[in-house]
Amino acid sequence: MPTAPVVILVEPQLAENIGMTARAMANFGLSELRLVAPKNGWPKKGVREAASGATHVLDAASVYATVPEAIADLNYLLATTARERGQMKRVLAPDAAMTQIVARVGQRVGIVFGRERVGLSNDEVSLADAIVTFPVDPAFSSLNLAQGVLLMGYEWRKAAGLAHLPFSGEMLSPPATREAMASLIGSLEDGLATAGFYPPEKRDIIARNMRDMLHRMEMTEQDVRTLRGALRALTGPRARTD
Repeated sequence: MPTAPVVILVEPQLAENIGMTARAMANFGLSELRLVAPKNGWPKKGVREAASGATHVLDAASVYATVPEAIADLNYLLATTARERGQMKRVLAPDAAMTQIVARVGQRVGIVFGRERVGLSNDEVSLADAIVTFPVDPAFSSLNLAQGVLLMGYEWRKAAGLAHLPFSGEMLSPPATREAMASLIGSLEDGLATAGFYPPEKRDIIARNMRDMLHRMEMTEQDVRTLRGALRALTGPRARTD
């Protein structure tokens, strides 16, 4: 499995943002959080509540005084920013950035996120190998810290080949057999005939159209059982005497 990137928050102000960042990290298998000079120290009141159970990320978080100290052991660093900096840096979208990170087998990699209000300074961006920015609506480009981390975590998980859906909508019952379908259709046609549904001159055409419709539905054995039960309820003694 590829080495997950380190998430670095520079001077985060709000406990809620740190907690939600931890939650976003845990959602996609990221676990190493580094905080650079968090405002009012660490730990912060209310941070664990905002993490919504992702306390293992908070418990393992480390605190640094400066960005250079926080990134000293990393081999490759990405800086996130919402605005153009005029710096000679490669600019990557999240998916391309995570593809590059996954390819750096055996290297320590990190993603640095800036302050809530002003982001990263140009000097901090200059420490990175490349810039990551998001294809947001230019009329409103502001992202919450946790939102940015969530997007990067999602793209990392995809690039790492770990983005498997936790469940699928596949049929839990096997497809119905022709015999089961014929029995269902026969019961339906008999019930409709008893109820006087068919105009005599059009019974064959209508019955054939209904058979075509039911076969197009590709019903499962459970579907057939359910419909058979519904027909019995509609055509049984109780239904006829009500």
